[in-house]
Amino acid sequence: MTAGQRFDRLDALRGAAIVWMAAFHLAFDLNHFGLLEPRQDFYRDPLWTLQRACIVSLFLFCAGLGQAAALQAGQGWPRFWRRWAQVAGCAVLVSLGSAAMFPNSWISFGVLHGIAVMLILVRLAAPLRFWLWPLGAFAILLPQLVEHAFFDTRWTNWVGLTTRKPITEDWVPVLPWLGVMLWGLAAGQWLLARAPGVLRGGVPPALSPLAGLGRWSLSFYMLHQPVFIAALLGGRALGWW
Repeated sequence: MTAGQRFDRLDALRGAAIVWMAAFHLAFDLNHFGLLEPRQDFYRDPLWTLQRACIVSLFLFCAGLGQAAALQAGQGWPRFWRRWAQVAGCAVLVSLGSAAMFPNSWISFGVLHGIAVMLILVRLAAPLRFWLWPLGAFAILLPQLVEHAFFDTRWTNWVGLTTRKPITEDWVPVLPWLGVMLWGLAAGQWLLARAPGVLRGGVPPALSPLAGLGRWSLSFYMLHQPVFIAALLGGRALGWW
C-alpha cells in the first residue's frame, strides 16, 4: 500500500494489539526479574494464558486483514517478498536473542516465525474468498482431532499437530493459528467489497498515535523487549529496586 492508501482504522487496531502485547511483556519481564508481587505463573494461569491467546489472535487477524488490503491495492509478489524477508529476518533475530536469554526454552517457532509461514499460505489461498471461512475453521479444529508424536520435535512442532506443548517461551504453530489469519483475510475481503470505510476510514485524533504505531508494528515489536529488559537491568544496577 502506498502512503495515500493507508488504512487508518486497521492500523489503529494493529496499534491496539501492539500496546496490549507490550503491557503483557512488561508484566512478564517484571515477573521474570522478581519485581512483580505476588509472583505470577505466565505459563499456566488462565489470567495470562487467555490474554496471550487473545493477543496472538488479534495480531494474526490483523495480518489477514492487512493481506486483504494489500491485495486490493495491487501489491505484487516482489513487494510481498520484500516485506516477508523483513518478517523472516526478524524471526531469526528473535530465535538468537531468546537462545541467549532462555537457553533451555528458546523460541524456535514463535509469532514472527508463524506469521512468516502463514503469510505465504494466506497469500496463495486468497482466491478462495468465501471458502476461506470453512478452511479457517478446519485449520482451527484439526489439532483437536489429529496429533502425533512425530510433530513433538523442535524441527516438526511448527506444524502444530503435537501430543504435548513444547518447552519454549513462545510457540505459534501453523495449526490452529493459520485459521485465524485466514478468517482475517476473509473478513477483510468481505469488508473491502461491502463496507470499505470500516477499515479505510479515518480515526479520531486521540487514536492517531495508535494508527501511527500500527504502521511501525514490526519495528516496535523488535525494539520493545530489549528496551524493557535494559531498563529493568539498569534500574537494578542503580539500586532502584
